[in-house]
Amino acid sequence: MFSSEQTQDDCEPVYIRENGILRRVNEPKRAEQVPQYRNAKPCRLFGRGFSVELCIENQAQASTHTKRKEHFVFTYNEGGSLRYSVKSLFDISLLFIAENVHYVDSLIGFPEQMAERLFRAAEAKQKFSDPVYGPRALQVFSEAYGDLVLKSLCLRNRHLLVSEKLEGIKVFHSLQCLDLFGCKLGDNHEILQHLTSDALSSLIHLSLGDNHLSNRGLQKLTAPARVMKRGLGKLQLLDLSWNAISEQTVGYLSCFPNLQELDISETNMELTASLRQTLQNKLGFVYSEAPLQGFSHSHCKTQGWAEQIVNQWEIHILESSKPKRDAQPRTEALRFYGRHRFIQETLKAPPQAFDKGYTKRIQFYKPTPNSQMQPTGSTSELTKTPSQSKRKRAPDSAVEGSGDSAPPEKRASSSSVSVEDWALLNSY
Repeated sequence: MFSSEQTQDDCEPVYIRENGILRRVNEPKRAEQVPQYRNAKPCRLFGRGFSVELCIENQAQASTHTKRKEHFVFTYNEGGSLRYSVKSLFDISLLFIAENVHYVDSLIGFPEQMAERLFRAAEAKQKFSDPVYGPRALQVFSEAYGDLVLKSLCLRNRHLLVSEKLEGIKVFHSLQCLDLFGCKLGDNHEILQHLTSDALSSLIHLSLGDNHLSNRGLQKLTAPARVMKRGLGKLQLLDLSWNAISEQTVGYLSCFPNLQELDISETNMELTASLRQTLQNKLGFVYSEAPLQGFSHSHCKTQGWAEQIVNQWEIHILESSKPKRDAQPRTEALRFYGRHRFIQETLKAPPQAFDKGYTKRIQFYKPTPNSQMQPTGSTSELTKTPSQSKRKRAPDSAVEGSGDSAPPEKRASSSSVSVEDWALLNSY
């Protein structure tokens, strides 16, 4: 004998024969439970419109806790069904190249539209932030696309960024505008050697104000151009304000044949008749009564594909130099590095004009032949064509050699190949 209560708790099925028919004892009760679930709606795991992208951890990069995106995208449609779609072959190939862009030999000849998408894909994978392969990946793009990668670079008052990311900055070979105002470089900074290299031969606008440069530093900067005719051949605008340079170094700037504007405000120079005459005779410059717009520090902004990379460099340096929250700043250095809000506002805002007031603004420019403004000095040099000025420069400088207002041009050319200049070049 057995009871129905025992069969409910029994795990094994129990069968009996009644009237010659084999019947399962607990079948009617289990059958009664079926109808109440037959019409029930299926349980929805996710809401409508939910989408999910499959990410599988790469075994080769498991130690770094990074994940590789696979090529399948799973979506949950409105009907409640889960389906997947496959990325196009172009997107798969683009992701593969972006993942291994540092192994690419060259991208010369690759279409610019595709190269920009490849650059964005590599940036999303943070390939340019890698300390080992990042400079190489940037170099591949810079060699092929030049100013498209970065046309203008503003590093104003960011001396930490210049020092920490110097190797990355050297990768940009086609800069036309470079603002290094307030970077505290000095006379022996490594970036001064980079400025005179062929990598920056396309530079048009250069700002070196407030960098603790002396006569020695300016001589070192211009030595390759004066002796070897190399570097900064296309320079048109030069800012040397707030540096301890004197009138003796003005002659060094004659090695820049395309120089159009010069700012020597707040230096050791005084706006005298001798200075005006020297700049007019050597460079063809005249004094500007009104401030020149080229030195407003708003024309040079970071522009190009790598704009966000420079911002990421700034954020990384900020995070690495920021002290802990519970640590109290005890020195001036810690107080400087703790200015989180100031650096964030500087990063987001466009370059602002320097807040120092000019007590003596000294700016010169080279007028065009059709210019209506008359210089204070002699106008004979300014009305001549460039070819005539070159042919008559030698005799004019010879005549000026008898006067006391300026050193003769012949003397400047002889000093350009002196032993001291060759020693500067050998130091590179």
